[in-house]
Amino acid sequence: MTIATSQTDRLGANPFVVEGPIVAGSGVPGPNFALGAVAGGDRESEWVYCKLVLASTTTLQPGQWFQWDRDYTATLLTTAAAVVGNRCGVFAGASQAPTQSGGPAQSISLVAGTYYIWVQRNGEAPALVTTATAALVVAETTATAGLANAPASATTTTKAIQGVNFTAANQTFTATTVNGSAVLTSLGSVSPAGGPFIGAAISGTGIPGATTISGITYTPSGTIQSITMSANATANGTGITVTATGVLEATLMRPYLSKVN
Repeated sequence: MTIATSQTDRLGANPFVVEGPIVAGSGVPGPNFALGAVAGGDRESEWVYCKLVLASTTTLQPGQWFQWDRDYTATLLTTAAAVVGNRCGVFAGASQAPTQSGGPAQSISLVAGTYYIWVQRNGEAPALVTTATAALVVAETTATAGLANAPASATTTTKAIQGVNFTAANQTFTATTVNGSAVLTSLGSVSPAGGPFIGAAISGTGIPGATTISGITYTPSGTIQSITMSANATANGTGITVTATGVLEATLMRPYLSKVN
């Protein structure tokens, strides 16, 4: 399976474009769609149009979990702020030219202000998760904003997220490392829709502990050309196996916060 990459049934709607910051009197229209509008796309995907108000500079990355209320105001999901009954989903990513580092779906830093975003609620999507148990259909909130957990058994006092499962607990691909370089090349078993995804933790021969994917560079045709790590490799390696965790493909089935565990 691969994640959803297109949104087609509303002319102009794009899940990878963040609108804002919206400033009253600036002449920039906002919102551009009715709050709560739903748009569909490939891989059974559905996105919901929500308002996002940020009090301080915030970095959003593909796979972060959001909840939204009946007014379609979205907030990053945490156990403390989660409201049972609220719907939830993941941020698809921010739009960027495919020839630039970060690619079509990448992280974005937003200053304080009012924004409008499309949050994915159905279909295949990248999702931030600490522990993932394959085929588990109930995940849970965590204390970290935007991060979910999917352990084999529920954690007391968290809020249950009903309607999501993970097909695998990790993802593997092959790459070439160069000692002293943060760039992985000669990649195998990777694709823009299939991952790995920005923010994922990676491990393998010559890759330091606690390393994550900080950037992805694409060719003009849209294929993945190289991956940038958060740390330099400590050895040369060809065709090494790299394991990615933390940002995994999830199947979303209109998730909602169902109960307190």
